[in-house]
Amino acid sequence: MSTLAVSFSTPLRPPGCRRPYLAALLLTISALMTAIPLQAQDPATPSVTVGAGMRTSYAHNMPDGADSTDTFALDSVRLYVSGTAAKKTKFMLNTEDDPADNKVGVLDAAAQFELSDKVNIWVGRMLPPSDRANLYGPYYPHHWAVYTDGVQDGYPFIFQGRDNGLLYWGQFGILKASGGIFDGASVNHTSTLISAGRVQLDFWDPEAGYYLNGTYYGDKNLLAVGAAGQVQGDNNAWNVDFLLERKVSGGAVTIEAQYAKYDRLGGYDARYGTDDGGYVLASYLFPPLSNMAGRFEILGKFAKANFSNGLTTLDADYNQKTTELNFNYVIKQFNARVMFYYLQKDFSAVQANDKRVGVGFQLQM
Repeated sequence: MSTLAVSFSTPLRPPGCRRPYLAALLLTISALMTAIPLQAQDPATPSVTVGAGMRTSYAHNMPDGADSTDTFALDSVRLYVSGTAAKKTKFMLNTEDDPADNKVGVLDAAAQFELSDKVNIWVGRMLPPSDRANLYGPYYPHHWAVYTDGVQDGYPFIFQGRDNGLLYWGQFGILKASGGIFDGASVNHTSTLISAGRVQLDFWDPEAGYYLNGTYYGDKNLLAVGAAGQVQGDNNAWNVDFLLERKVSGGAVTIEAQYAKYDRLGGYDARYGTDDGGYVLASYLFPPLSNMAGRFEILGKFAKANFSNGLTTLDADYNQKTTELNFNYVIKQFNARVMFYYLQKDFSAVQANDKRVGVGFQLQM
């Protein structure tokens, strides 16, 4: 705290003032008023940013061999808190209401030591290095029915793709690299730690930071190729992913693809040791209309996943084919969008086929 010392004596008495204590009072007020601007030199108060997100939807479900149902769902509610603790030291604390039990869970809670573009150390709970789909989460994908295809983000997790551990990531020109060590017992009751790593090349525009998007709605020209893997003892999971986005005549074309294999680590069906497959997604964002606040977009996705190495001989191998179509109204990118979708899942065995039509609403601030 800056200070200002003032001494009082008879010559400092204002002319015509016959009471010394009144002169001292006036001089004290003057000194305090003079000292106020010096407070600008104090250390800055740590900054804090608070945000929130919501995803809610209506769906008409049409499973084979059963009656159709209609549901309204509160898919997700999140509260985001981040800020600075010291120079080059930040924190994040994010929570989510789990729709399954209507309880609030800790999404992220991490100390972030951001020393430079090349050296960033995070410790706590966060998204481990994994596929692009896990690193963009449910709020930043390009389509609504994310994580339903047996391929996207099958890596093990404690809560919503997260795990407790230590992470390093850095940016080296067109190369983004990350690696870390994460807790095993909390995700699959195995005390062996999980090692995770990812490398990505951005050949056109760069993608800043650790987290990724499924689209940039035409703000960037992207050609990105990534590969990630996790290992726990003899078990492993890995993937390669691809994203191309190009501005075209006021609109944008996007192609996203991924191949993944979960070999006794993660996967979508706990009764099967191996889950592998891939998907491809394509979209077109129309140019803005002069009399509308948002933009229209069409999108299609096809995926196929194979499940094998069942726990018993009665667990027959099977595959899942997933088709999704979206017609979206993008009001303000990921902060406000309405997404009409059709989802169809066809299984060769074990599970019943299913169709769904619905509309999803997403808001963030």
